[in-house]
Amino acid sequence: MSGAASVERVKDRATGLDKFVLREARGSSVEVYLYGGQVTLWKNNFGQQLLFVSNKATFKPPKAIRGGIQICFPQLGNHGVLEQHGFARNRFWSVDESPPPFPVATSNCHIDLILKSSQEDLKIWPHSYEFRLRVALSPSGDLMLTSRIKNISSDSKPFQFTFAYHTYFSVSDISEVRVEGLETLDYLDNLQSKNRCTEQGDAVVFESEVDKVYLSAPPKIVVIDHEKKRTFVLRKEGLPDVVVWNPWDKKAKAMPDFGDEEYKNMLCVGAGAIEKPITLKPGEEWIGKQEISAVPSSYSSGQLDPELIRRMHTI
Repeated sequence: MSGAASVERVKDRATGLDKFVLREARGSSVEVYLYGGQVTLWKNNFGQQLLFVSNKATFKPPKAIRGGIQICFPQLGNHGVLEQHGFARNRFWSVDESPPPFPVATSNCHIDLILKSSQEDLKIWPHSYEFRLRVALSPSGDLMLTSRIKNISSDSKPFQFTFAYHTYFSVSDISEVRVEGLETLDYLDNLQSKNRCTEQGDAVVFESEVDKVYLSAPPKIVVIDHEKKRTFVLRKEGLPDVVVWNPWDKKAKAMPDFGDEEYKNMLCVGAGAIEKPITLKPGEEWIGKQEISAVPSSYSSGQLDPELIRRMHTI
């Protein structure tokens, strides 16, 4: 490990669960639980938590952890016959001791995890797979997740799956947040039986419950938090769609692991492959990557600040 960057395995005292803590020399850090392969903390160089985790989140299997970045596989939501968001987010992952070479170099500060089909999983989803996940923290504090899913079946049968990085961003006030890069796109509205609609606004803003899957989205999406003068830049590869979700007040009160008022301080925006399932023949591998960064921003007359523009071109 170069410089002062480090990766440490610890047992969380509060939950009793094992997690990895990644730290970069400039002060940024990430925490990843083996349970769910789930990132629950992403702090910038100033020690500010950039992801939302509910104060009511339960870290007790088999319940999924409410917040952070959930790995939704082999399905998102109820787009399939399995449990909500599939089973990867409530399984115990293992450390991948011998990951294959990555086609693109990532940061030295990373951890490799692996999930394999168990006998329990084969009963509900009869396909043999290897799911390799690399969580990496760059020297500048960017968070990169790379998923590699391979069909290792001994027969000749392909399998299909949908996938998403269900990413809970921490925001100051949901009514002061806007998402850009999704304008004019078609989306599936899960509040209207997956009805297909077209985004009409010049940005996505929030005044009520939202549960949408934007289709064939561009490789870069920005989430602008006016009050914190912070912009999240999301870049994706191999993942055509983008999930946008906020439960708003009524649904928040109905969720036992979510505070009644917490909807005001979170927003889910994550890359996925949902409308058109991924098909893998035996021996084939799929790669899907999401990279997120947080940069200072100001918003005036629709102009992003020069620093954000520079970062979007250089990330």
